[in-house]
Amino acid sequence: MSDSSPAIEVRELAKTYAGVTAVNKVSFTVGQGEIIGFLGPNGAGKSTTMRILTGFLPATSGSVEICGHSVAADPAAIKRLIGYMPENNPLPEDMRVGEYLHYRGRLKEISRKKLGPRIDEVLELCDLKRVRHRIIGKLSKGYRQRVGIADAVLAEPPVIIMDEPTIGLDPHQILIVRDLIASLRGRMTVIISSHILPEIEMTCDRVLIINQGRVVAAGTPAALRKEFLGANRYDLEVAGDPAELGALLTSLDPDVAVEEAAEPDADGFRKIVFTAPSGDIREALWSALAKDSRFRVRGLGRSRHTLEDVFLAATRRSWDATDAPASRPANVA
Repeated sequence: MSDSSPAIEVRELAKTYAGVTAVNKVSFTVGQGEIIGFLGPNGAGKSTTMRILTGFLPATSGSVEICGHSVAADPAAIKRLIGYMPENNPLPEDMRVGEYLHYRGRLKEISRKKLGPRIDEVLELCDLKRVRHRIIGKLSKGYRQRVGIADAVLAEPPVIIMDEPTIGLDPHQILIVRDLIASLRGRMTVIISSHILPEIEMTCDRVLIINQGRVVAAGTPAALRKEFLGANRYDLEVAGDPAELGALLTSLDPDVAVEEAAEPDADGFRKIVFTAPSGDIREALWSALAKDSRFRVRGLGRSRHTLEDVFLAATRRSWDATDAPASRPANVA
């Protein structure tokens, strides 16, 4: 495989269960060293897709290649190319952290000469040195998640797949895991499935959103915000006649749309939320309001659409396109 080849290439992937389509002709590529967020509502097909990528589940049709190797035709090679951390992260509760990583390293065919130094490296990377000799069953949820990540990266595979790596963690533990995943950028290709959308946005280079078994959005968070939400959104606190303000806004951008206009407070200021499809109009608006004696301004800012907004817009569009949300399979992950 050349350096320019994708680490993961999925073509027309499909999976059906007893006539129910869980994955419907999904296609995407992931470049080497990228960190990708894989999102979707419950029952969208993302967990099924990830199980097919790791070789745990056969596809009904289509193809998946990991670093140029077919998952269906060369499963032994695939197991050496992927580090997988499933959602439930099953760990032996009676083993110590160091013992477990040694056991896993031998299963991954790491030579005895290299295994000791490599375990030291991943213990340092995952901040696990202080619990090296602790029994896994007595560790906190955060430490157990880090043990799972240490296992996934132990053999230095080119591809890491993690299903809900931060589920059940407190904010401090999430921050540690986020930094750990970010440290893999450029060294390993990482796919993360998560319901914690702010973490995906802060960690991932690109996002894939799947719904009803299909990829309904793909791109950087910034590109997806532009594609699905388009207009810039502004928050303005101003005192003055709303009708006259509306005329002023329209003069700056004829496509301005007011989304929310609160009642004035005791000082006469009201909060107005509006969108404008053109470029950033804050400077022009502030200048116009400052020169116009009819208005007093207390604040002006631009709201940033979140990845949650993008997720809701993308899934809503896909449901609207099929016009059959009630027929979505509820029990297929």
